[in-house]
Amino acid sequence: MPDNVPTHEKIALIGAGPSGLAGARNLQKHGVPFQGFEAHSDVGGLWDIDNPRSTVYHSAHLISSKRTTEFAEFPMADTVADYPSHRELRRYFSDFADRFGLREHFRFNTRVLRVEPVNDSPDTRWRVSVDAANGAGGRIETAEYRGVVIANGTLAEPKRPQFEGHFDGELLHTSDYKHAELFKDKRVLIVGAGNSGCDIAVDAVHYAKSVDISVRRGYYFVPKYVFGKPADTLGGKRPLPPWLKQRIDATVLKWFTGDPVRFGFPKPDYRMYESHPIVNSLVLHHVGHGDIGVRADIARLDGHTVHFKDGSARDYDLILAATGYALHYPFIDRELLNWQGMAPRLYLNIFSPHFENIGVLGMIEASGIGWQGRYEQAELLARYFRAKAAGSPKAAALRAAVQGPPPDLSGGYKYLQLERMAYYVHKDTYRAAVRSASAALADSP
Repeated sequence: MPDNVPTHEKIALIGAGPSGLAGARNLQKHGVPFQGFEAHSDVGGLWDIDNPRSTVYHSAHLISSKRTTEFAEFPMADTVADYPSHRELRRYFSDFADRFGLREHFRFNTRVLRVEPVNDSPDTRWRVSVDAANGAGGRIETAEYRGVVIANGTLAEPKRPQFEGHFDGELLHTSDYKHAELFKDKRVLIVGAGNSGCDIAVDAVHYAKSVDISVRRGYYFVPKYVFGKPADTLGGKRPLPPWLKQRIDATVLKWFTGDPVRFGFPKPDYRMYESHPIVNSLVLHHVGHGDIGVRADIARLDGHTVHFKDGSARDYDLILAATGYALHYPFIDRELLNWQGMAPRLYLNIFSPHFENIGVLGMIEASGIGWQGRYEQAELLARYFRAKAAGSPKAAALRAAVQGPPPDLSGGYKYLQLERMAYYVHKDTYRAAVRSASAALADSP
């Protein structure tokens, strides 16, 4: 079917990873004309290991189970593993795009360079400039769009730490890591015990001469299976008060993992769920077998020697920083997204307080939120754009809510004040708020 909608009546959608595909599906489903842009040659985002911006590695799997992660309207096949690999997920997103005919809405190998408002009015159109050759020829194109949806992901821009001193070995970030052969016959130090750091430490055990992991705080380690089922599929239908859930789950966790403090990990200075838990069944196993050593935070580097803050020191050939990723929207000025402190301050992590025709998808982190949580974000945004185009008062009502006090999305948990927690939400509280806002727009023409 030919597309006769002029560009200035379309929404520009940036990204064809999980959030971008959720955006495309919902804009399509609700009849909102849009043009998608993707810098890579296909859909899947970071889950396509051939994507130059992908940060997955060959052993990467989901840390949440397929049933709590999948799109509800497109369940994963029963033959897919409980915790799918990046290969299975690449196929899943490709099949999702095929099922709903989403690829035809995207221009691939097209990088967005600049997004800016045509003027400062809340209802302004947006000027989008793209490199239509993705750096291979510098063919820059610029056009005006009715609105913009930013969905380029949150796990592509590495945060590389600065250490005192100089290291004479290799100093890399997990984004540089693809296969454990990198560690062959090397003395390896992994900095940070987040989910990627622990996964890669387990990989390194089978290749490296030695493996240590440097930590600055304590962690809660959740096994992938509890009572023979994926851990995130357990729990009652009725949510418990935060204090009670924290107490019960921390007790159950100790039955399965013991106390990591006895292995040398610091005691957590926060309660369970106040930071993202580590979902890994093997790291404590290898620590307990002496395959992985636990070290303190780094004080300084000196040649091949790493000095730790507890006064100890050890020599290494390779340091791998598992220090996470920074929010990265390089094509738009921060003030246009109401950036405050460590992250943009947006209503429901989606809507700008000033500009009415721009939204962000995927800028959420929560234990168990899954891709369905992103899909529900996209449905709300698509319904809003549809209602606004129709002049519905329901769109105006949502904009009024955006101007009001933000809802408390913490679910009663006191999250750590860290950069990676700056856009963290409580899954059930957040999804209820998004669904409620979406339902208020559901009957719009």
